[in-house]
Formats: sequence, structure tokens, C-alpha cells
Amino acid sequence: MASCETCVVRNRAICAALDAQEIGALNAIGRTRTLTPGEALIWEGDDSVLVANVIDGVLKLSTGTEDGREQIVGMVFASDFIGRPFGATTGHGVTALTEATVCVFNRRDFDAFAREHPALEHKLLQRTLTELDRTRRWMLLLGRKSASEKVASFLLEMAERTASPGCEHHEPAGEIRLDLPVSRQQIADVLGLTIETVSRQFTRLKGEGVIDLPSRREVVIRDRHALVAEAG
Repeated sequence: MASCETCVVRNRAICAALDAQEIGALNAIGRTRTLTPGEALIWEGDDSVLVANVIDGVLKLSTGTEDGREQIVGMVFASDFIGRPFGATTGHGVTALTEATVCVFNRRDFDAFAREHPALEHKLLQRTLTELDRTRRWMLLLGRKSASEKVASFLLEMAERTASPGCEHHEPAGEIRLDLPVSRQQIADVLGLTIETVSRQFTRLKGEGVIDLPSRREVVIRDRHALVAEAG
């Protein structure tokens, strides 16, 4: 596998808590895996046999409903942690939305390593609490916000999670360019809206000069302050 020393997300991932010797030991039990769009990494309901760090790309967390539909319950991005350490089964499937690179560990090997390295366990706890806060914000979005507020909030979340460092230097002042990893139908599914409602909101925001839409998957945020106000 590629060396942890050259990992592009090392300073942001859970392994940032480790020193050079510990990084070497972690490197010895992991392997790098590349996923193509649509390829599954973890299946819902399976035993928890692996965990992973996302090095690059975007993956979805999804669960099946009783009537056979898929519900996207979250997305993970570069430096995020995937999987369920310390046993149990997985509560959702994990599938690549874009081409993705992940650093994969056997769950039992990772558990043993974490028990011997309290700093890593502490980092895992921090990540868990951060995800809990994000989930609570998402519950507010789904339960209380209007369609316009939901779409604006989603775009701001994508800007926060996918923007590359220094990307502002490649766009006119104040503009943020997003390559959305999901289709409008998937956005609608995530937000609990219809695809028609999502499309109307995109069109309205473009008409008001808040965003631009160069293509179906590209969004340019032209007025972030207006989008924040829209998100409530």
C-alpha cells in the first residue's frame, strides 16, 4: 500500500494523533483500495469486518426501506472514517459515488491497534461526537426547514466538505465551484423532496444570481452570503 508518510489526508484523518513510529505500525496493517463509482465497500447488515479512512472521493451511506427503496442517510468525504470499530453489524451500506481511494483495515486488527494507542481512541471519540452533531443538524434540516432552506443548506454543506484548499484562487472573488457527487434525484432523496422541487429551487437560485449552473452536476456559488441567508 502507499506509505502513510505521503498520504494527502494524514493531517486531517484519525491517524493525525499518531507519531511516526505509530504511523508505521498502522501502515503495516492497512492497504489502499480504489473504488469505481457504484462499487460497494460495506453492505448493510453484514458483520463489521473492516474499517477505512477515505483518502479521496465521495461515498454514500445508505439503508434499505421496507418497500425496497434505497435511502441515502449520509455522505463521507476525504479524511472521513468509515465503519464500525469494536464489533457489531453495519447499520448501513457504503458505496462509492465517485472514483474513490480508501485506506482499509481489518476491523479486528484495527481494534487491537486502537486499544494500544489511547490517542487514536480519543480521536475516534472526537470524530464520533462530530458526526453526532452533524446528524442532529441534519435532523433539524429534514424536520423543520422549508424546501428552499433544505436546498441552500445542502449546497453549503457540499461547499464545506468538498472545497479544495486554495480553490478560491481559481474562481472569481467570492465564487465557489462545486462538482456535485450526486444527481438531482439523489439530492431529492437525501432531502426528502421531489426532483421537481429540487430543480425548481436550483432554477430560482440561478435566476436570483445566487448560483450558476454550468452543467447538471456543476454548481457555482456566486453569492455565499445570500445562500447562507436562504438556508436560515
